[in-house]
Amino acid sequence: MFNQIMLVGRLTRDPELRYTSDGVPVANITLAVSRHFKNAAGEVETDFVNCTLWRKTAEKTTDYCRKGTIIGLNGRIQTRNYVNSDGKRIFITEVIAQSVRFLGGKPREPAEVQ
Repeated sequence: MFNQIMLVGRLTRDPELRYTSDGVPVANITLAVSRHFKNAAGEVETDFVNCTLWRKTAEKTTDYCRKGTIIGLNGRIQTRNYVNSDGKRIFITEVIAQSVRFLGGKPREPAEVQ
């Protein structure tokens, strides 16, 4: 089996780093990825792809990227589901990043900790 995805797009918001109960860094981002064709109205549509970054990848992306930064992401697709409070089964499809490349010019300086 083969589960591999490569995306290039812009961050829709600043990444926020958080930690699991075991202290593992994790960040969730949404990547805006333009399609390679125009719709019937002559416009290029955009897909918004939910991605999860772990460990050093999460830390570095949070340190050096912000809303609008162009990144290249290599990863795999993962699906999961749960039952919400109304008893409805919710399905989630996301990309689990294995590596991230910063493509949009010089990265910003890491924020100083107060």
